[in-house]
Amino acid sequence: MNPALQQFVSVALPIMVTLVATIWIASWSQNKRFDDLRDDINRRFEDMNRRFEELRGDMNRRFQEVNVRLERIEAKLDNHEERIVRVEERTSPVRR
Repeated sequence: MNPALQQFVSVALPIMVTLVATIWIASWSQNKRFDDLRDDINRRFEDMNRRFEELRGDMNRRFQEVNVRLERIEAKLDNHEERIVRVEERTSPVRR
C-alpha cells in the first residue's frame, strides 16, 4: 500500500470520522434541547392563555353584574323622576 494512503487511513480518516460523529451528536443534542425548550414555552403559553380565558370570563361576569345593577338604578331614577313631576304638578301654583 502507498505510504501516503496508509498514513491517511491510519491517522486522518479516524480523525475525520470522529469529527463528523461528534458534530452529528452535538447537533442532535442541541436539537433535542431546542425541542425541549419549545415544548416548555408552548406549555407556558397554553397555561397563560388558559389563565387569560379564566380572567376574561370573570371580567365578563362582573360586567354583566354591573349592567344589571345599572339597569335597576336607571329604573329607580325613572320612577323617582315620575314622582317628582307629579309632586311638582300638585304643588305648583300655576295650573296647566
